[in-house]
Amino acid sequence: MIELVACDMAGTTIDEHGDVYVALARCVEEIGVETTPEAVQEWMGADKVEAITALIQAGGGAASPGIVAAAFTRFKELLVEFYAANPPVALDGVEEAFRTLRGQGVKVALTTGFSRDVAEHLLASLGWSVAAPGVEAGDPGKVLDAVVCSDEVPAGRPAPHMIHRAMERTGVQDVRAVIAAGDTVNDLAAANNAGVVAVGVLTGKLDREALAAHPHHHILDGVKDIPALLSFPN
Repeated sequence: MIELVACDMAGTTIDEHGDVYVALARCVEEIGVETTPEAVQEWMGADKVEAITALIQAGGGAASPGIVAAAFTRFKELLVEFYAANPPVALDGVEEAFRTLRGQGVKVALTTGFSRDVAEHLLASLGWSVAAPGVEAGDPGKVLDAVVCSDEVPAGRPAPHMIHRAMERTGVQDVRAVIAAGDTVNDLAAANNAGVVAVGVLTGKLDREALAAHPHHHILDGVKDIPALLSFPN
C-alpha cells in the first residue's frame, strides 16, 4: 500500500511558465558563458547551485565558488522578477489530488531543486503550507505533509536524498510504499536511486517518448492522475 507521494514542484505540481529555465540560462549567460536549451534541460530538477556550476563548466567558464555564488544570487533575483510579472499557479487538478490522497491517509510531500528561501516564496504565493502531523486536509491551504529542498540534503537529484528525507519527515519506512513523481529525467533517476515507484508526468517540457526512454514504473498525464492510479476516486 502506498503511504507517501513525493512530487517535484516546478513543472510537476506548479506551472511557473518555464521561468526557471529562463532564469537558469540567463544567470549563466550574464557572466559571459554560453548555454544551450539542451544543456539547461539536462539539469532540470537538479539542485540549482549544482546546475549553475555544471552549466558554467560546460560553457568553458571558471566555476569558482565566488562566481557560482554570484550567479545563484542572480538566479534568485531573476525568479523573483519573473514570478512577480507572471505568477505561478497550481497545475490543473493538483490540489484536488493532494486532498484526495491525504483524505485516504496517504502523506504528500514536495521535493525541489530550489533552495528553501525560493521554495517558501513560491509556496506562499500559492497559499500552500504544511499541515500539523495527523491533520487531514480540512484547511484548504494545508495540502502538504512535508517540503524538502535541495539545500537541506547532501546532494540534489539524481541523488535519492530528498525522497528519503521526505520519508523521514513523514514517518514512512518502506521505500516500496512510496511514489515519487516528476517531469524530468533527473526526477525519474532520483526515484529509481531511492528504490521507490518512479512516475513521470507530462506537464513539463518532455513528452511521453522522452520520459519513457528512461527507467520508470508509470507515465501519467499529470499528478492529478495519481489518485486514479491508486484506485482512489476524486
